[in-house]
Amino acid sequence: MREILGRRRRLLSKRSDGRPELIGAALTYATEWQWPVLPGVAADPEGRNRCGCPDPECTVPGAHPFDPGLLAATTDGRMVRWWWGNRPSAPIVLATGGKAPCAVSLPALPAARALDALDSMGMRLGPVVASPARWAILVKPYSMEQLGELLYAKDFVPGSLRFHGEGGYLALPPSETGRGEIRWERAPLPGSASPWVPDVEAVVDAVVEALTRTGVSAPEL
Repeated sequence: MREILGRRRRLLSKRSDGRPELIGAALTYATEWQWPVLPGVAADPEGRNRCGCPDPECTVPGAHPFDPGLLAATTDGRMVRWWWGNRPSAPIVLATGGKAPCAVSLPALPAARALDALDSMGMRLGPVVASPARWAILVKPYSMEQLGELLYAKDFVPGSLRFHGEGGYLALPPSETGRGEIRWERAPLPGSASPWVPDVEAVVDAVVEALTRTGVSAPEL
């Protein structure tokens, strides 16, 4: 009985430190879905909501690349194993754009209400990444020219919308950052080779309409 309990404690401790989940998730993103990833800078263990990078005013503590830089993002499983073998608690950062998904994000409360409105409108969404402050809807890769034309054609776009496109990044589950846990609000379907994501035009159109229809103000965050 003691041996069984001891084994159970060891298994629980492995789950609680997040190591198997992080490296397993990073390998799935990189090798199965072909999403280029890299380890993010860790949150500062000595300071709440502080980042481990040199910037004392960092606005995304523990949720961005630093060393290595964003250009090092890869789909090579050997590199992913080496990185998280040496930094087992590092957040997983996706390099958006290229062949990888991009994202549109907005503050958490308006995002939750917008998703409810989109569901009632019959809008099909792919995965949605959530942090305590913001939710990000994954979309197909888009160019800056495409995004510029989309925004120029609109009479109004909430200033709180952020666009994670070519040359951008996004922390992925199950990362822990200085602002809290990164999780799936809408998880990818299990067993899919690479999750389906909608076009950016459809998402921006639907989100703006949903925020307008529901009367939700999206604060600048």
